[in-house]
Amino acid sequence: MRIIIMDDDHSLRYTLSEIFTFAGWDPIVYPNGKKGLEGFLRHGADIILVDYHMPEIDGLETVRRIRERDQQIPILVLTVDERQEIADRFLDAGATDFALKPVKAPDLIARVQLHMRLLYMTRAVQATTQMQYDVFVTKGISKSTLSYIERYLTDCQQPSTVEEISKELSLAVPTVYRYLTYLVHNGKVKSIPSYQKIGRPKNRYCWL
Repeated sequence: MRIIIMDDDHSLRYTLSEIFTFAGWDPIVYPNGKKGLEGFLRHGADIILVDYHMPEIDGLETVRRIRERDQQIPILVLTVDERQEIADRFLDAGATDFALKPVKAPDLIARVQLHMRLLYMTRAVQATTQMQYDVFVTKGISKSTLSYIERYLTDCQQPSTVEEISKELSLAVPTVYRYLTYLVHNGKVKSIPSYQKIGRPKNRYCWL
């Protein structure tokens, strides 16, 4: 497991590196957020530790920039500041957890292990969901029917509902919906919510 450590304190970087190496992980240290971000974008990581007070780019901005690139990676903030307002600002920026300085090895290792387990569980659920979705959208896809619906959508001047397409092409509504879902998933068709005065909104579909 690769762990990125961003902290301007050389002695703390060394201590954390030793702790994580002892735990059997691969720590990579950076003296500030700027270099840490560059390293993360270049090499990736499984978890990130970010100091609050750093030169060039502080911890808060570093967390924001990481979250712009990765929505899932655990980010632990290293800080001596226990004020709730600071914690709230970091959480709003996308931080996952906090580790107070001076760090304690057992506590830090336990936090890292916990967040990695949570991340693995999240990824496993997403992978299963994606697999089920892929099976659904690709099951029974016929090239001729797909081409038939594609020609209709490319020729259509306005976005159409599933029911409208079904009526025009004399195809069952569930069949049309399955093919539209497949086309949306593959980036060929756009789904546009159409809000009615009464009842739930209906999606309309158009060729991109």
